[in-house]
Amino acid sequence: MEPGQAHLDMQTVVEVEINSLSVAGSPRISGEDLEHVEMLTVAQAPLPPIIAHRATMRVIDGVHRLRAAERRGDDKIAVRFFDGDEADAFVLAVESNITHGLPLSMADRKNAAERIIRSHPLWSDRMIASVTGIAPGTVAEIRRRVSGAAAAGRGRIGQDGRFRPLNGAEGRRLAGNLIAENPGLSLRQIARASGISPETARDVRNRLRRGEEPLLKARSRQARTQQEPVPAGPAGAGDGGEAAGPARTPVQDRTVVVRRLKVDPALRFSETGRTLLRLLSIHTISAEEWDDIMANIPPHCSGIIAQLARECADIWADFAQRAERNVAEAV
Repeated sequence: MEPGQAHLDMQTVVEVEINSLSVAGSPRISGEDLEHVEMLTVAQAPLPPIIAHRATMRVIDGVHRLRAAERRGDDKIAVRFFDGDEADAFVLAVESNITHGLPLSMADRKNAAERIIRSHPLWSDRMIASVTGIAPGTVAEIRRRVSGAAAAGRGRIGQDGRFRPLNGAEGRRLAGNLIAENPGLSLRQIARASGISPETARDVRNRLRRGEEPLLKARSRQARTQQEPVPAGPAGAGDGGEAAGPARTPVQDRTVVVRRLKVDPALRFSETGRTLLRLLSIHTISAEEWDDIMANIPPHCSGIIAQLARECADIWADFAQRAERNVAEAV
């Protein structure tokens, strides 16, 4: 649920005098669509309730329905009230008009994105994209054009309501401090408090255990990745260490490892082993294939897909911890 919707009473509908309502501040740059108003006017079915901002009596969603009611000669119209500030009221107006009724034009959506960037500068590009129905990359381009918006704040608030630092080093540094002060915290607790992923939290914890700094040094990490040999089996097996290290294994190396695992009889000839191999094979696709998938996600599905992806990442992180414990117990 978006922040603005938390103030919307979906249960209570009241009859309001039409002449008490205002239509100022609509996200539609070109104004009302007269043809759509006429279509609603002649429709036989009752018009659904509109949404209005209680503090200003401004119509948030349903201007065309209001105009149709006027043409029908009605004095009153059914209204649901939104209780919140005007900035959140505008967000709700935009969100409502991309999910039903006459959709906003692309120009309307881009204009709305710019306004939301100014009123909610800490919202992430993806969060604003989910509200306006445009691509996150388009939101990022608009943010760069908005004076001072790109540099506003030290982080962004995502669709899950969590604050994440723009500078990944800051999140790693905070995670390192949390681990040092509270070594018993779980990876999820560390990740949630520092605004990083559970996998990054695991990396920070592993680095601290080896006596290293929590921050990555890009040059040394790249050199280490290039020099590391492709492991002959599951990471860490046979030497008691963490063969792959905290750096992400290149996709080519992952493909080789998964291919070798597929010929292991212990995995090939068991149902659970084959299931595991199928799951691992998903992560051998190239970065370009991931980009193609990302580019074709419908905007209205982005929020739930992002949430599912985070949950899957948490599941894999827990699975990795349990697998590492199995390795340690077997040594």
